Formats: sequence, structure tokens, C-alpha cells
Amino acid sequence: MSNHSSIKPTSPRQAVLMAAGLGKRLQPLTNDRPKPMVEVGGRPILAWTLEALPTSVEEVLIVVGYFKEQIIDYFGQEWGGRHIKYVEQTELKGTGHVVHVAAPLLDERFLILNGDDLYLRSDLERLAEHDLSILGMRVENNGRFGLLSVSSDGYLSGASEDRPQDVTSGIINIGAYILDRDFLNYDLVPIGNGSEFGLPQTIGVMAHDRQIRVVEAVAWLPIGFPEDITKADDWLRQHRTALTTA
Repeated sequence: MSNHSSIKPTSPRQAVLMAAGLGKRLQPLTNDRPKPMVEVGGRPILAWTLEALPTSVEEVLIVVGYFKEQIIDYFGQEWGGRHIKYVEQTELKGTGHVVHVAAPLLDERFLILNGDDLYLRSDLERLAEHDLSILGMRVENNGRFGLLSVSSDGYLSGASEDRPQDVTSGIINIGAYILDRDFLNYDLVPIGNGSEFGLPQTIGVMAHDRQIRVVEAVAWLPIGFPEDITKADDWLRQHRTALTTA
């Protein structure tokens, strides 16, 4: 595993938001809109995600697909003082494939995260302090989320999400990463029936060669099912003052 300089890296100027999925679990709310455009707290989920980005981010690549026009029409070419570009993922081949779809527009180093989860800016700012990193959250019951394998010194060790199913406590992957273009040199890892390719699984392979810091989040909320909308409204009220402050 290669070692890198201890000098604090420059915060990334570019973020990639993954917003192309069908959001099947959130039906019927996603029957006529993309999941990131479902409203919580009176605004689309994606608007909250954009606001939580580190202050260093000047350009956002939104990877769109399902009902893409709704996202493009709402956010336009600039939103909240940031330049917005759109990349279409015409085939839904998983989160790992998203990086390759966006590749022609990617900086050398970038933040990539789910466009339909709720994050705190302070957590994303801490994530951006490392050359390569993955955001996780410590839980007692991982439920439907995969656990990360973490070394004693806080780095991702081997493939992620590979713990035995009977291990329920630990750090789960919550879908935010600092990567560089070296990711494109690794073969994507197939998941499920092999028609999709996993981003965290491929990062796990990358971790054999590069040090990837695991950063623990203070707060995060995934929105996967209709009942999560009420949870999201409560989460936003609880964390509103911390959403956009580092």
C-alpha cells in the first residue's frame, strides 16, 4: 500500500451527485418524478444535498436518468452560486458505472455522493480533508446497509461490505466518497446478478493499493421508503442549524 504526504490536501472544487436511479422502493412517490425531486421539508431532497456540499465546491456534476428533465429544469445551469453540469446515465449499471459515465468531465480529485440522502456539511467537510476517503456511520444494527471493513488505524481494509451477515454492529457505508481519477484504472466489481457495478466494492479493491480513510459521520438519513419522508422532516428540524455549517 502506498503512503502519501501528510500535507492536508486541497478541498475538492468538484462534486458528483448520483441522481439517475428509478427509486422503486419509494413508489408511488416516484411514479412521476425522480427520487431526488421528492420533497422533504418543503424542498426536493437534492436541494438539501446541494446545500450540504463543502464550501470549496464550485462545480457540480449531476448524473441524471429517470425523469431527468425535472432535475434539469429545477436546478438549471447554476444553483446556490455553483455551476451545474448534467451527465446522463442511459443504462442503470450501478454506482460504480456512474464514475465512468462522468469521467470526461471529472477533475483529478472529486467528491461523489448520493443525491437522495441527507448529509451534514460538517461531515462532508471532514471527508474532504483526506486524499481519498469514504464516509461511514457507526451503528448497532446495520439493517439493510453493508458494513465496512476498517483497519485499526482507520483505513478501509480490503473489499468493503464483506462482513459476515451475522455481524450487525460496526461502520456502515453511507454513500459519500473522495476519489481521484486513479479509480478509473480499476475494473468495476459486479454486484447482484452482475448487471450492475458497485462503487464501494470497487473502492474496496482500490484500498489494496491506496490508503482510503474511513471518516465517521455525525448524522445522516437515507430516504428509501415512503415512511422515511416523515423521518426526513423530523431529521431536518433536528439538524437544520447544522446542515450548512462546517
